[in-house]
Amino acid sequence: MIRLFADSEKLPRVLYIVLLSLSGVLILLLITGTVYGLVRSPNAAPLFTLGKSGGTAADPLLDDIRVFPGVGRLRIPIANSSILILSIAFPYQAGDIAFTEELAGKTNELKAIAANYFSALPADKLIQIDEDAAKAEILRRFNAALRLGRIEALYFNDMMILDAGL
Repeated sequence: MIRLFADSEKLPRVLYIVLLSLSGVLILLLITGTVYGLVRSPNAAPLFTLGKSGGTAADPLLDDIRVFPGVGRLRIPIANSSILILSIAFPYQAGDIAFTEELAGKTNELKAIAANYFSALPADKLIQIDEDAAKAEILRRFNAALRLGRIEALYFNDMMILDAGL
């Protein structure tokens, strides 16, 4: 018995054949990929990468070291009504976007940390301050406030005391 399909039945039959063919191709790809993954060496390099590279040593973004200017020049009132003018800078990797955003978001907190440290010092100690000890303590406090990265070095560009008595 020969059965002829009406025009209304041809569309569902064609759709069924297309979907069945696509399913077969997908199953074949999954099986091929699984077998290849099992046979391939565990130390083999990736076949291809999508998007940015995974942070290899040749990545130019990791070599892009910049100086963070966000803390800027601070004017800190000190004990004897003098003013300490201080510029703080430090290097950071511009390719570390999460850490860069954290630094930008915590700029005011970093300024407050530095201001609180210097304003708590007695005026006589501030005149003969050990700059390395001050840098180490501020660096420790900065890193305690940061979660997504660390600051490795800290620089004081300007450090001068303006005496209020003048």
